Amino acid sequence: MESSRSFFLCFLISLLAFHSFPPPSIAQLSPSETRTLFEIQQLLEYPEAFQDWNNSTDFCHLPPSPFLVIACSGNRVTELTVTGNKPSPSQIATSGKNPPFPNQTLSGNFSIVSFFATLTNLTSLKMLSLVSLGLWGPLPPMIDLLNSLQVLNISSNFIYGEIPASISSMKNLTSLGLSGNLLNGSVPDLVPLQSLEVLDLGVNQLGPAFPSLGPALVNVTLRNNSMRSEIPSTIAGFDLLERFDVSFNGLAGPIPPALFSLPSIQYLVLRYNQLSGALPVNTLTCSGNLSYVDISENYLTGNLPACIGSSSGNRTVLSYWNCLSGGVSSRYQHNVSFCDKAVALTVQPLDGGQNDQSKSKLGVILGVIVGFVGAGGVVGLVILVIIIKAKRDNNKGRSSIKCDSFVVDKTPSVRGSPVVDGRHVPRSIKSPTLGLPPYHVFKLEDMEDATNNFDPANLVGEGSHGQLYKGCLRDGSTAMVKCLKLKQKQSQQNLQQHMVVISKLRHHHLVSVVGHCIVTYQDHPNTAMTLFLVLENVANGSLRDHLTDSKKREYLQWPQRIGITMGIARGIQFLHTGFAPGVFGNDLKIENILLDDSLTAKISSYNISLPSKVGSESPLNRQDASNRLSGTENPEKNDIYQLGVILLEVITGNPITSESEVDNLKYQLEKALAESMSKLQELIDPSLRGTFAYESMKTAIEISTKCLCEDPSARPTIEDVVWHLQYSMQVQQGWSTTSGNLSTKF
Repeated sequence: MESSRSFFLCFLISLLAFHSFPPPSIAQLSPSETRTLFEIQQLLEYPEAFQDWNNSTDFCHLPPSPFLVIACSGNRVTELTVTGNKPSPSQIATSGKNPPFPNQTLSGNFSIVSFFATLTNLTSLKMLSLVSLGLWGPLPPMIDLLNSLQVLNISSNFIYGEIPASISSMKNLTSLGLSGNLLNGSVPDLVPLQSLEVLDLGVNQLGPAFPSLGPALVNVTLRNNSMRSEIPSTIAGFDLLERFDVSFNGLAGPIPPALFSLPSIQYLVLRYNQLSGALPVNTLTCSGNLSYVDISENYLTGNLPACIGSSSGNRTVLSYWNCLSGGVSSRYQHNVSFCDKAVALTVQPLDGGQNDQSKSKLGVILGVIVGFVGAGGVVGLVILVIIIKAKRDNNKGRSSIKCDSFVVDKTPSVRGSPVVDGRHVPRSIKSPTLGLPPYHVFKLEDMEDATNNFDPANLVGEGSHGQLYKGCLRDGSTAMVKCLKLKQKQSQQNLQQHMVVISKLRHHHLVSVVGHCIVTYQDHPNTAMTLFLVLENVANGSLRDHLTDSKKREYLQWPQRIGITMGIARGIQFLHTGFAPGVFGNDLKIENILLDDSLTAKISSYNISLPSKVGSESPLNRQDASNRLSGTENPEKNDIYQLGVILLEVITGNPITSESEVDNLKYQLEKALAESMSKLQELIDPSLRGTFAYESMKTAIEISTKCLCEDPSARPTIEDVVWHLQYSMQVQQGWSTTSGNLSTKF
């Protein structure tokens, strides 16, 4: 008996001793690495994700957050993932200048050399992701001192200059992401990176040569750059390659047939290059894994091989606007002479010292050489104007449709023949924004096809300036087509400048414009122009629909609602600060907040007006200008007020139809906050009970009531709102993780 007691006592002592010393995997971070993290916080100018750090912060056990991840092994940091809210270069007008840019990047005091020098103190770092933080400057050669890195992602910043050659010595890299920056010049030799599987250098200015790559790659994204050489034949050895996207470059020469038959290839996008020649019809085969092919807008001729032609089965193949024949609709192809002349002008590879000129300018020259009649010449090119004038005499009664990058001769069947102008559309308009559909300049026939010749069955709504149609684009996606008839004369150049502005207003929390088409009627007595705007189709209904429908409402518990309101605030923040000079006075109503299938909030009506001669209605607004809220002396603060109203409706679940209701509800909430939880509970949507942390709800209500201050100057900025909603969301996430132990549960 005594021996049993002794054994039990020894067991208890051992158990206590074991729990007194945590295992190495959960030990505290070393003091040196803790200091390094605080230095990083300072160098990054205290981003939102770092706001709550203090001397007692346990960095290795932070609550889950979509904006900050720190992972540790032992007492060392192995992962640092930070996602900010700064725009990428494609979302703002840089005007060819290098950063810093006020409110868009980190300040002029930021030193990218000091920043990366500090990062090298994290000697065990294996994963580094720094996205949308406004980093700027050339990537320093010392980056190779981060020799433990396996994943490096510095996407959507303002890194400019060339990629340093030293990156080729980072032989542990399996994933490299530098997309959405301002990088230029040649890509260094990446063949030494034998472990590299994922490479994303898209949306930069890299070129003109195609980079040297290692055969272990699985995913290669080089879209939207300035590459103008051939696709190398060595691609035939990339047996592991699954995704290959080199769209929107100037790649020339033939397409290597081996690309289609790579054993693992699934996704092949070669669109909008200068690829030419005919694919081998009898010998080309396709991998059984190949499911998506896009070879559109090149200079390809001949017939398509069976595996990407009429016998492609379930494989999606896009091949329009080449010079193809045999089983391909001629309506969406050029004549062979067009491609022959285009290829004759193609010089490859281009001299790297030449200025990068947009493909649209080349297209204008090609169109003039083809010799179609235009409504006007290219401004400043006197010789070309003379050529056009000479040809005009021989082509009376004919009109031209000036399209995206070429001129198509078209004999009119009715009076009032249109001229579709896309000549001077900058490259930035055509470049897709990361994570959003690419922006296109469409043709009139595209609009007719999408809407089935503007079938009344597709008409969704009609306002004082035009109609809204639901349409289906050629790639199979649905969209909304807004037709605006502009009755007063307006210069093409002025309207195109406004389209540049609209094309840059692209954000995950806005219903973005994905393209446009301008049609000019030269001899129509009543209508000077028609502008077609193609918008995202968000078909899951509005936030109002979800709050008033009992079935949909069940899916909107507090975690979903705080996420939705955070998305709305992010969208407004982009409108106010992400685009100079700022977009204010927006029509922020709960019925104008649309939700996609993942419950991501998208603002559908925001205030971008066309030139005054055209009309004052925002082309993005689905309602008449007469239905918009009246203007205020401070449109920025008016947006904040309207956001506060939306927040109240989300919290209470009740529609608000008058300003007196707002005032009354604001007073009741403020009083309940001062009195007790039970009083507050009576005002909150009953369906939310048991789903929220009190501190999270309290923070959301407090910032909502501040947004509704009668004095506009007392209302918070959108940055303040975003900060409070972010805090509310983090508290809610921590509460959900700890099953209610973090905060009082209602």
